Amino acid sequence: MKEGGREERALLVRVSPFPVSPFPVGDGGAPLSLPNHLGPLLSPAHHILSPHSLSTLSGPVPRSPAILKAGATGQAGGTGGGGGAGAATPVPPAAATTSPTSAPAPTPTPAHLATSTTAYAPAPHHLDAAGVWARIRAECERGAAAEPALASFLHAAVLVHPSLAASVAAVLANKLASRTLLATQLAALFGDAYASDPSILDALVADVQAVYDRDPACEELAQAVLYFKGFQAVQAHRVGHWLWGAGRRTLAVALQSRVSEVLHVDIHPAAVLGRGLLVDHATGVVIGETAVVGDSVSLLHHVTLGGSGTGRGVRHPRIGDGVLLGAGVCVLGPVTVGAGSKVGAGSVVVSDLPPRCVAVGVPARIVRTDVATAPGGDMNLVDDFIEDYQI
Repeated sequence: MKEGGREERALLVRVSPFPVSPFPVGDGGAPLSLPNHLGPLLSPAHHILSPHSLSTLSGPVPRSPAILKAGATGQAGGTGGGGGAGAATPVPPAAATTSPTSAPAPTPTPAHLATSTTAYAPAPHHLDAAGVWARIRAECERGAAAEPALASFLHAAVLVHPSLAASVAAVLANKLASRTLLATQLAALFGDAYASDPSILDALVADVQAVYDRDPACEELAQAVLYFKGFQAVQAHRVGHWLWGAGRRTLAVALQSRVSEVLHVDIHPAAVLGRGLLVDHATGVVIGETAVVGDSVSLLHHVTLGGSGTGRGVRHPRIGDGVLLGAGVCVLGPVTVGAGSKVGAGSVVVSDLPPRCVAVGVPARIVRTDVATAPGGDMNLVDDFIEDYQI
């Protein structure tokens, strides 16, 4: 290895506590520098984000007037705020490492992707962001006292942080960190997203409570944040979608690739996801570029919302509000699954389904209509699929 050569400088990223860039060296062999305040915060072994690094990077976030405001629009479908004294305080961005030197101009969003599919409103028992954060902290305090082996992890992931946004940023950053994107860079990126678009945090608050409401295996809100990869993949996607909309498509696709590699969930950053989304078990879920998923939707592992054709237009499904898609369901092409419908496990949907219906089979056929309940909320994956049967 040549002294001062490119190879030696690349290795310094793994062992040096000084601000050496994790990216390739620039023209003339000069390394690209990290901001001075970031370098000492990198863990020499694995670049794990430390509590000290987040406290150093933390900063204020603007608060909006209401949590999960009804009738909101956008990627997460809302402009409501973190609400109250416990509003999130995310990590600000590190400009030199999370922003391209010359970002391309954003591409206009297609009309069918521009608005939310519904005016989402939280359930009466749901908490605002401050309430969710207080509950998660209380759960982790109990967990740390009950399980000393997890005390250090729970403190580093939750209890040392000033806000829900900072905690989730740390959890996702440490989960997705790689040699290309360090944990400190990812935490800054997620913090930038939360500060720039409060609706992302609003959607997070809706999602975590959807997991708790609909998955009996989820006994605490903290479990979803710390351990449920479906929830984590959706939150990472929301940041990727924010990047995509800002014209930072290279980084958005890189983040998508890393989420797919680590969590085995592949959601294109251009896809639009509503609020209150449950992705249960999550392994093998694929959601394509022009797909739109409504609010309060539940889907299980190995669901595919796939495209048809090679055109550049809309080629993926639109899933209405309150839909339930069982394990292994494939919805292919630019078809619509109507609001409040339910599709049985293993079915293949290749044509439109009306609202409030039950469909099953390959290809899926309608077996019931005028469903009275909300399938996406009751998670009933057995009833209604067989007509008038007797035992």
